[in-house]
Amino acid sequence: MSTNSFTKTIPYLFVLLQGVLYGFGDPISKVAYETMPVYSLLTARYLIASVFMLILCRKRFFTAVRNTSVRTWLLPSFCIAMAYILGNVALVLTEATTVAFLRQLATIFTPILAYIFYRKRYGWKHVPVQVFVVAGLYLLCGMGGLSGFGAGEIVSLITAALAAGALVFGEKALDSMDVMVLTTLQCMMSMVLSFGFAVVLEGGVHLEAATPSIWAVIFYLGLLCTVAGYLLQNAAMKSISSSSVAILQCLCPVMTAFFSRLLLGEILSLAGMAGAGLILVCCIAETMLQQDNKKVEEVRS
Repeated sequence: MSTNSFTKTIPYLFVLLQGVLYGFGDPISKVAYETMPVYSLLTARYLIASVFMLILCRKRFFTAVRNTSVRTWLLPSFCIAMAYILGNVALVLTEATTVAFLRQLATIFTPILAYIFYRKRYGWKHVPVQVFVVAGLYLLCGMGGLSGFGAGEIVSLITAALAAGALVFGEKALDSMDVMVLTTLQCMMSMVLSFGFAVVLEGGVHLEAATPSIWAVIFYLGLLCTVAGYLLQNAAMKSISSSSVAILQCLCPVMTAFFSRLLLGEILSLAGMAGAGLILVCCIAETMLQQDNKKVEEVRS
């Protein structure tokens, strides 16, 4: 593989790595929530992420915020914060694999929102990939363990819509914003909202039950799932569309199912294995479509 080809592949590898980080984060979060209040844990998670990001880009951050309209970063920050907050709440209410399936329906919501808000058309050749990736998600997580439709499933669907908004509005914000600055704002928004929910619903932030192993989970979630996860997503969207990122993120439930089997004993059926394979094929197909689109654009220019 030439250096140029490898460079073009990097954004796709970013999304793949994000999926691995989140896939491990889902089941260990579920374990942590058995002893910790949800919003208190999330407040600690996002506080760690916010402090870390401010240390990394303090000067750049304050300069950029002064020179950028609030409208540019408010929606992507709010959407990603609420998506991950509600996604973690859903983990308490239902199985990790079920959350992973419904959350990834963001792949359907993303092109719809992109068209509604920015009149961004979605090529018909991507539609079969959408259809097959949803089929793969159902085989993986639906037939692999989806047992009903209750509060956890409703929250997961809301999470999917918010995650789509984070991608669509984030792609637009990155036209005029630095990746590091937007990531910092998203971490801070997540922290503020988590703290608000903790105060209202839990009577404050309660971390008394946090053992050393729980703190290890919190730091993993703060530094790898939040800081690295947000950065990887934003960096990928500098090069590939939000709709393609949404499809590639469907690898996340594959990772979730794998780690849930190892850590939680959640069994993946033969149908689930077939779904995982179908998702992998769809992600490869979407990557090839994106690279073909770029080649056409380069020829035209």
